[in-house]
Amino acid sequence: MVRPASFGWDADTAASNRFQRLGALPADEIRHRAVYEFDAVVAKLRAAGVETHAIDEPPASACPDAVFPNNWVSLHHDGTVVLYPMLAPIRRLERRMELLAEFEERGGFTVSRLVDLSHHEMSGRFLEGTGSVVFDHVERVAYACLSPRTHAVVLAELCDDLGYEPVAFDATDADGVPVYHTNVLLSIGRRTAILCVEAVAASQRGALLERLRASGRRVIAIDRAQMSAFAGNALELESRAGGAVLAMSERALESLGAADVDALEGNAVRIVATPIPTIEQLGGGSVRCMLAEVFLPRRSAGRPGGA
Repeated sequence: MVRPASFGWDADTAASNRFQRLGALPADEIRHRAVYEFDAVVAKLRAAGVETHAIDEPPASACPDAVFPNNWVSLHHDGTVVLYPMLAPIRRLERRMELLAEFEERGGFTVSRLVDLSHHEMSGRFLEGTGSVVFDHVERVAYACLSPRTHAVVLAELCDDLGYEPVAFDATDADGVPVYHTNVLLSIGRRTAILCVEAVAASQRGALLERLRASGRRVIAIDRAQMSAFAGNALELESRAGGAVLAMSERALESLGAADVDALEGNAVRIVATPIPTIEQLGGGSVRCMLAEVFLPRRSAGRPGGA
């Protein structure tokens, strides 16, 4: 996670992110609230037993969306780190190798391979990390709804590099505008999957639902209103004790019906919800967007590395 130093409204990203809404607060108050909300998420995850690394955004970076690191990097089981091409030029400044090096050293992780897909930016093709791609690491499938930020060619290259199967589909909001990121409509856990079924193109819904259910997961269907409340923008994490922790925002949890909550908790998931209204409103992303999962192997015993 990256603690924001310059969070704020980004007009460049708003053109393709209809979840963003302009507010009237002064810039200093916005930044103050964003840091408060960020620290609250970190505290709740740590209290739930989730190992959480919070790296400070460099003060002079001037990156209003730096709180969403999952869009520029993903960290995999075999030591692979992937860097992604992003649509808005200002967001490309978030790809800071010194942040990655600091995280690697502090956590005692091993990086053995770098896959850099950012060259696709020169051709106008984008794939914004685990915003654009929702991985099923068990079945080795990469789900992605196509949009200006999610290009099929880059998805195919990513899957070739990682050995995953791409499953691309179309999804729109109520006005027929493509949903900008897959992770606002789909979340995949060990036993459950949350999906905004009505957003998926009618001709593709059946196949997508069948694919998810074939993995043995229970699919919890949400509607577009719940998607707009970020109910699909959740991420299942693992606590130090091995239990499943589902991280989402308070707004997302409140949009779910009692039956949906029971279904999640009935599948051995502990829901951890935090209010982050400033980040959701101005940034157009929620708790899941703030989290870059770490699957990297640890360095062997005896080698240096902070915790």
